[in-house]
Amino acid sequence: MSTTTTHIKTDKQLVPALRFKEFEGDWNTKKLGEIYKINAGGDIDVNHVSQIKTEEYQYPIYANAKKEKGFYAYSDIYKVEPNTVTIAGRGAHLGIAHARDHRFYPIVRLLVLKPLNQEDIHFSECAINRIHLFIESTGVPQLTAPQISGYKISLPSLPEQQKIASFLSAVDEKIQQLTKKKELLEQYKKGVMQQLFSGQLRFKDKNGNPYPDWEEKRLGEYLIHKSAKNKDLQVPLVLSVSNKKGFISQNEQFDGHKVASKDLSNYKIVNRDDIAYNPSRINVGSIARLINFEKGIVSPMYVVFSLKDDLDKIYFENLYNIHLFKHLIKVGCSGSVRDSLNFDDLCDFEFKFPSIEEQQKIATYLSSIDTKIENVKIQITQTQTFKKGLLQQMFV
Repeated sequence: MSTTTTHIKTDKQLVPALRFKEFEGDWNTKKLGEIYKINAGGDIDVNHVSQIKTEEYQYPIYANAKKEKGFYAYSDIYKVEPNTVTIAGRGAHLGIAHARDHRFYPIVRLLVLKPLNQEDIHFSECAINRIHLFIESTGVPQLTAPQISGYKISLPSLPEQQKIASFLSAVDEKIQQLTKKKELLEQYKKGVMQQLFSGQLRFKDKNGNPYPDWEEKRLGEYLIHKSAKNKDLQVPLVLSVSNKKGFISQNEQFDGHKVASKDLSNYKIVNRDDIAYNPSRINVGSIARLINFEKGIVSPMYVVFSLKDDLDKIYFENLYNIHLFKHLIKVGCSGSVRDSLNFDDLCDFEFKFPSIEEQQKIATYLSSIDTKIENVKIQITQTQTFKKGLLQQMFV
């Protein structure tokens, strides 16, 4: 941010730590009720609501949700003109602000703030989202127009508001571009996996010759069941399998609450590259290979196994994410009273398997896509952290 300079905030100054060099002077602190006309959304007749956008139903309806900025549906009527800010007035996302530069219809007590003078609504969104709300409520949290009108924000001149908002919008656009890139890579991988694991897309060996035909086999031919117990209590690390993060410590899984049994001698030992799953949660993806710890223990209810040398580890990790594998899990679980999948049921799954050499080619290719996805995720996190720092330094 080469066009900025640093200011030091003193007791007499109301200036940001990071500022564009062409601006100076103190910011003004005002109550929201002094800056905006504040109203609350109400109900809407179902005859004016459509889940599909058409030429007639073109105006968004917004509620208090955070997802998709509170979008609810479309309407053929509108209640609010452009250049406003909405604030969630009820529910879990209480106080979340969004700038609205289009006509819309607010519902479910969504608060609508219309600037009384010239203000940049995107700057206002950022400033309002920095407010620390205090709501004393025994029921569903609610925020009324009179309540929000008493909260204060600090703001500079309109040109400085616009400059800050424009800069932050550029950062947001970068985050959106990276997010879209991640989504496209994920979609690409999903499509490629479908072709690779169905045999539609094949690799050739280093001499350009086709690999051998795939052979249909039971999955059990490649698996080694493991049931070693922690009898001597030498392994203290208790692990769980998350459907999003894979193996994690139970402290992380349950926010520091201890849920493991006091007696860990019956827990199963899991070594690096072993695979484990919770039989009653495999249907939601709770299966993983241990790669982030050398050794740990899991609840006795878990199924633990390793792979024989003729099944590539990364190939198998991708295999249990394809549609056919998930379908077989669903079928296997539906035949059980407890909706669980035991090891014998897993072993009965049948697939067409390529040679170990072609498996490794497939695994390497898919890993290269995973690397690209992970790099984009890191860029998104870094950009979000950068924006968070800007919000801390560019606002008062």
